[in-house]
Order: sequence, then structure tokens, then C-alpha cells
Amino acid sequence: MNIIKYSDDAYAQEIDALVQRCDVDFQSQDETVRAILEAVKKDRDEALLKFTNQFDQTDFQLSDLEVQPEEIQKAYNQVELAELDAMKLAADNIERFHARQVQDSWEYKEGDVTLGQAVRPLSIVGIYVPGGKASYPSSVLMNAIPARVAGVEEVIMCSPTPKGEVSAHSLVAADIAGVNRIFKVGGAQAVAAMALGTDIVPRVDKIVGPGNIYVALAKRMVFGLVDIDMIAGPSEILVVADESARPDFIAADLLSQAEHDEEAVPILVTPSESLAQSTLEELKKQMGGLKRTAIVEESLNQKCQLIVTASLEDAIDLANRIAPEHLELAVEDPGKCAQQIKNAGAIFLGHYTPEAIGDYLAGPNHVLPTSGTARFSSPLGVYDFVKRTSLISYSREALAKAGKACRTLAEMEDLDAHAKAVQIRLS
Repeated sequence: MNIIKYSDDAYAQEIDALVQRCDVDFQSQDETVRAILEAVKKDRDEALLKFTNQFDQTDFQLSDLEVQPEEIQKAYNQVELAELDAMKLAADNIERFHARQVQDSWEYKEGDVTLGQAVRPLSIVGIYVPGGKASYPSSVLMNAIPARVAGVEEVIMCSPTPKGEVSAHSLVAADIAGVNRIFKVGGAQAVAAMALGTDIVPRVDKIVGPGNIYVALAKRMVFGLVDIDMIAGPSEILVVADESARPDFIAADLLSQAEHDEEAVPILVTPSESLAQSTLEELKKQMGGLKRTAIVEESLNQKCQLIVTASLEDAIDLANRIAPEHLELAVEDPGKCAQQIKNAGAIFLGHYTPEAIGDYLAGPNHVLPTSGTARFSSPLGVYDFVKRTSLISYSREALAKAGKACRTLAEMEDLDAHAKAVQIRLS
């Protein structure tokens, strides 16, 4: 952890490195993932079973790969009532928010021409849920509920089960969210199964959900066979703060990202050097009592940046350049500052809106663009689970009116069959 000041000689270089932070080395595991995809394509369920037993240290048979109803019922018995109530509350909030994203089909007439757009849900979607370092029931809810709201007919879920241990919380979340089928399969082999289809795992139209480098690379390789949501990078938070902010609040929020994994990126940008210094002291004070201290320490030591700018305006400009996944505005007038934000996955306004409330309960999706892709990408939503089809209808009279121009354009491109396809209807 260190404080970077706008007056430092290396300031511009440090900032450029932060803006260009997407440095994931996909090539390092390229051949490994490609071999897994090819094996699943060739040997289907046999390869799926082999890789699952190898990587998750299990002794499954093919019949063990799909979660059965009695396992879900057992999971309910392992979840405390308060946990169940919290998941149901989160699910309700997520559903209400995403219901506002539903788009209707539409059409309009111009004389004898009818044009429009049909909005239809995807038929089957696969969600990937990590199962390594922690259990992520919130990811289940955030990925599955928008698909259900969109009208997707079938939602399947794949998640690794290290040493055969299934997350009860994830199973219950999947049941609450309306997931149809759940498979105890993770890694690149799960992505391959969902993209290609096997006798056990159906082929899907789209794969969503975060994962490790193997999952990310596999998703990138199968894109085109199926659609994907994004290639997710490390989790990140950027807090823009002024003198009205509390350093203990800021430190707590930076730590909430650092505990995700060692590559997580916690950033403070402020015009107040004293606030940056106080936040640094709070980070050291608060990090000691956390369950995942080793992960937190690695993230803070390698990725944490406390940046002092010349002004609040400069801090906002820098936030737009960095385009963070999560952006907190811990300032006196967050509404005014939010109007100046162009690039962010989600914006959290004010001192009492921690990023954690968005991760779990508020309702907007927590699957957000990372690594600066908020410059051109959006949060996961209902619109990711539908497709749009154009509708075009001409009468003979309308075609006659437009036919000459259409033939001219076709002939400009030397596509005379196109021109004749119009002319034959008018002869």
C-alpha cells in the first residue's frame, strides 16, 4: 500500500499503469484449456467425468454429476432461517429491479410498409457459479433471476464441488431463483459441456457467470458457438472521496473488495492527502481481524492504490479514465458528481451506500464490467437474455415505389440476382 500524489514524478506513469491494468495472460493456459475443450467435444460425458474427478478430487460416477431433488431438500435443512429469509429478500429486490428492464416488441406503419422488432427470450441459458475459495449464492441469484424475468425457458447451472462438497447455500439460492437443473461440474470442462452439449449437460444458447482463468479462457474460446456475458477480470472498487468522507468507512469498503481474491483492485482517489493518510492507517487497523487476512494482505500489497489529486474535478476525471467496476462517491454532493461520471459499472452515492449493499441486496445486478470495460459495456440484465428480430412487410405498391432505388443499390454492388429478386415481383 502506498500513497501516490499528483506532484510525484512517477504520478503519470503510475496512473497510466492503472488505466491499462488489464494484463491477464490468457496464453499461459491456452493449450491446457484447448485440450479440455477438444476432449469434451470428442468424448463428451466420459471426458466431463474424468476432468471433474481429476480437478475436484472426487470419485463420481456419471449419475452423480447432476444434483437430485433430495440433495436440494437436504440443503434447505442445512441453511439457517435468517439466511433463507435474507436470500428471499434479495431475490425479491433483484426481481423487482430487473422487471423494469423488460422490453416489448414493437412495430409501426409507413403507408403500405410495416416495420418492427420482435423481442424474444433465449431458449436455454447456462450459468457458471464459482465454488473454489468461497460459496457464492448471491451470484446464483444475480445470474439466474434476470434470465427468468426475461422469459428464458430453461436455466441450468454448473458449479465445481471440491472433494464432492456441494454448497448448500448455492443450491438453495438456485432453487429460489428457479434454476431447472444443476450440475456438479466446474472449470473449462463445464464451459465446454454447456457450449457443445453432452448426453447429460444440454447445449445452451448463452453462458454467464464469473470464474477463474480457465473458465474465462474457455468462455472466450467458445464465443461464437454460444454467446457469453463477458470475460470477467479481478473485482475492483474505486472510491472518490472529499473531506466529508470518513476514513474508517472508506477502509472498510476497500477491504470488502480486497477479500475477494489476491488480484482484487481497491483504489481511493481524493484531493485530500490527510484523508488518504487516515485511510491508510485505518486499513492497517481493520485488516487484522478478517477471516481472509492472507488474501486481503496480498491484494492490498500488490494492487491497492491511494491517489491524491489536485482537485475533486481531477478525481472525477481520473475515475472516468479508470472506468471501475464499482465506483463509490463518498462526497458531500454525490448526485452532482454522479452526473459527471461517464464510465462505471455501478455507482454508489453517498456515505451510507457501501458497495456491499449492491453486491447482495439492493437489486441492481452485481455482474459488472471489469478491467476498464465499463467504457463500452454494461451490467448484466434482462437485455442479455433476449434477442431482437427485425420485422419487415411491404405491399406490392410499396415495393413498386421503392424498387428502382433498391435495384440501383444492388447493381452498384454487382449483385444482379438481388436486383432481379425485386424486378420479378414487379414485372
